[in-house]
Amino acid sequence: MTTSADYSGGKEDDVNNQSNLRSRDIRSTRTAESRKSAGVSDRNSSVSTLKSSTSSQKLRVERRRLFPSIEYASRVSHFDPQSNYRDFQGFYVLFWVALTIMVITTVMRNVKDTGYPVRVEIWRLFTVKVWELAYADVLMISTTVVSLLLHRFFRSKPGKKLGLRWHVGGMAIQSAYQLIWFSFWVAVPFLQEWTWTAQVFLTLHTFVFLMKMHSYAFYNGHLSEIELRLHALDEKSTPSLDPVYQTPNIGDRLTPEKSCAKSQETSKFSVLREDLANELTSATGSVTYPENLTWSNYLDYILCPTLCYELEYPRTERIVWSRLGYKILAVFGVIFLLTITSEEFILPVLAESATRIETVNTSSETALILAETISMLLFPFMITFLLVFLIIFEYVLGAFAEITCFADRHFYSDWWNSTDWMEFSRKWNIPVHHFFRRHVYSASSPHIGRRMATFGTFLLSSLGHEIVMACITKKVRGYGFLLQMSQLPIVAIQQTRWVKEKRVLNNVCFWCSIILGTSMICSLYVLC
Repeated sequence: MTTSADYSGGKEDDVNNQSNLRSRDIRSTRTAESRKSAGVSDRNSSVSTLKSSTSSQKLRVERRRLFPSIEYASRVSHFDPQSNYRDFQGFYVLFWVALTIMVITTVMRNVKDTGYPVRVEIWRLFTVKVWELAYADVLMISTTVVSLLLHRFFRSKPGKKLGLRWHVGGMAIQSAYQLIWFSFWVAVPFLQEWTWTAQVFLTLHTFVFLMKMHSYAFYNGHLSEIELRLHALDEKSTPSLDPVYQTPNIGDRLTPEKSCAKSQETSKFSVLREDLANELTSATGSVTYPENLTWSNYLDYILCPTLCYELEYPRTERIVWSRLGYKILAVFGVIFLLTITSEEFILPVLAESATRIETVNTSSETALILAETISMLLFPFMITFLLVFLIIFEYVLGAFAEITCFADRHFYSDWWNSTDWMEFSRKWNIPVHHFFRRHVYSASSPHIGRRMATFGTFLLSSLGHEIVMACITKKVRGYGFLLQMSQLPIVAIQQTRWVKEKRVLNNVCFWCSIILGTSMICSLYVLC
């Protein structure tokens, strides 16, 4: 039974509750008004605070439920073409785990069959005339310094007396020396009868330093001509020897039009002079031509992992020795993997196919053996292709970048996503791409046009690949040259609108051509 006291007490509680609600509403209203007045500052609250508040709200909601709920949203998978997810580091780790398993199983099989963990056929090739190779390599690199000596001679008094400068005899002398130098060092391994491993090493190194020497000589030649133009402008701007004051004639008075034209000419002159002066100075202004024509600068350029000479490069603050040690160990580790792959999965197949192909008499049987060899070498050559890419562009160039504190480590891009051969040529080997774009395509396109410049660039690249294959197999067949040049019509087809839009299909075709092409070229050169 409810008494009056209970009723009055309940009434007082209702009044208190209403007052509490009103005060709470007032506080929330004031808070909202203060938030509105804060405006931008409230909207700029940190993301971490929002995430923590959101997660705490979700936690409170889940605590209210007796059974945990799952949150669903409209999302795509990581492999979906519309996904922005790009972190696939785990597949890189998987690649190395798979190679480790391959090495372990190969070693166990060799121990079972031969009693030794690895075969030694290729290992023996590494030690044949190794000191001759080392001496020849050092001598080859040393002879590139002639480019520095030539530029210093052109600037000396004897060179000036002979009338030599870059565009007057200098370019011809440098080009002739490069041709003789390259021909000599490509012929040395043949004359010394080196193994194919030593021969391909020196040939590739010769190509590298040919491009380095060419870039150094031609870029400094360009700077020498810029310096001459700048001196010519300075001579034109020297003070006149005319009298300081003379009575002007009426016809000599400047009209407003003449005055404006003269001021514009002076402005163009100053802009041109500033542009020429900037061309002779590095981006930071710390190195200026011709102060860069020194032994230390040339040695630094030789060690830097680049094929294009610049007055100055971006640098890191110091050498990270742990990273350098990792790169060096990785180089030897990948060489070991390449040797295992060649010894176990490539050389036995080629040796067996070479023996079989000598016993057949018909072309159909030869074609069948060739097709079987290509199919058996698809996977080993794909592994070899990836390992060669890693050892050159990730570990060797990375080690030299660490030694020289070279900051730009962008030696390759995502070439594995390429949809045509033109894109692959830009992304697979960025140092070589920069060289060809700067010293071949850009140098020739103003004279012969863009199409012919592109053709010439592919022609030089194809000749280089053919020379390398000839050094490896000691045969001149032209297979590599033809396959390389066939990329031009293929690129023309791939860049049409109805083909270019099919990116996944083009990437599939790219990978099929990479895998099939490497195996087919090796089989053709060895067996045919």
